[in-house]
Amino acid sequence: MNASTDPCDVLTRLRDTPELFEQLRAPRPDESELALQRRLRDQYPAELVRAALTQTELRQRAAARFTRAGQMWFTPKGQEQATAEAVAEHKARRFSEAVEDWCCGIGSDSVALARQGCAVTAVDLDPVCTLLTSWNAAAYQVGELVTPVVADVTMRNPEAELLHIDPDRRPGPGRRVIRLEECLPPLEFLQQLPARFKGGAMKLSPASNFGGKFEDCEIELISLHGECREATVWFGELAGDAPWRATVLPSGETLAAEPLSAMTNVGPLESWLYDPDPALVRAGLVDVLAEQLDLRRLDDAEEYLTSEQLVESPFLRPFEVLENVPNNDREIRQAVRRQGFGQIEIKCRHIPIEADQIRRRLPLSGIAPGVLIYTRQSGRARAVLCRRPASHFPPVD
Repeated sequence: MNASTDPCDVLTRLRDTPELFEQLRAPRPDESELALQRRLRDQYPAELVRAALTQTELRQRAAARFTRAGQMWFTPKGQEQATAEAVAEHKARRFSEAVEDWCCGIGSDSVALARQGCAVTAVDLDPVCTLLTSWNAAAYQVGELVTPVVADVTMRNPEAELLHIDPDRRPGPGRRVIRLEECLPPLEFLQQLPARFKGGAMKLSPASNFGGKFEDCEIELISLHGECREATVWFGELAGDAPWRATVLPSGETLAAEPLSAMTNVGPLESWLYDPDPALVRAGLVDVLAEQLDLRRLDDAEEYLTSEQLVESPFLRPFEVLENVPNNDREIRQAVRRQGFGQIEIKCRHIPIEADQIRRRLPLSGIAPGVLIYTRQSGRARAVLCRRPASHFPPVD
């Protein structure tokens, strides 16, 4: 009789075969990957070997986002959509008591909520997701606080008064959507949730069309290591007083305000240029921070900021200005040569460029690392040659 190929059954049998993972981690000396796979298929069912290879690859991809990735269980879709551990823990700090986690996926938010001490009911229509959520909760030693339930959340009437929901942004194979109307559950359902719960949070893509869709809510844009990861719509008693918030992780620095409460002056480029964190930009709070730190914009249509003295903030990446030249290939090449750059980062926000083509044309014959930033200054496109302060070099991959 052929072994079952039901995903839950395959994963359960794989979990009961830990020695398969041990052999993948420790191949024989001089054994090629292909030879290893052939040997394993001689010892184990082919579906188990395929599943083990998939899990191994997914765990490796997740290692930068989860401290226990090597013990966790994923699906390809679940790994892509899972909330990074640092982001999930940040959100979980607002919760207490019993929580429903809808569209739980592989359970990263459920685990974070349980680690905060909440009793979590993890709900998903896919039984594979609820199974992996229970295993991932066990990996973080909070399994007793997480109850998995296979159900359609649109038909659910829970007793818990707090909710976390992560609508499915991949409702079809290989198809990612950003319009909330196309997510599952869709926008109309999401808009009804604040009336049904005492408080909660909706996890949305930071690129989605959430603006103006949720009244009397707080929208928090969250970035991790300089990448905007999530827009969280907080409602009910979990919402803050300000309508918009930007938070940068891992520092935890946060800024909440009404975007129109501040208006920054436009001024000429000075000794320092700042690239605001994308969470700050997406939340519309660039002017609020600039006013607090006495910074100026380079242009009404640019988020880049400037100052004469260096200002340090987790919301800003500073660059020391070396030269400010017209957006002209010849003048840019001459400036790069004068600065002795041997390698260069190329950045822009609103000026269309082809960075790879530009880099190939530059005379990078020196040794110094540099940064070339295309900006608008008082309505005109300019090129700014900069260097990063030593404390602000990006991490090496």
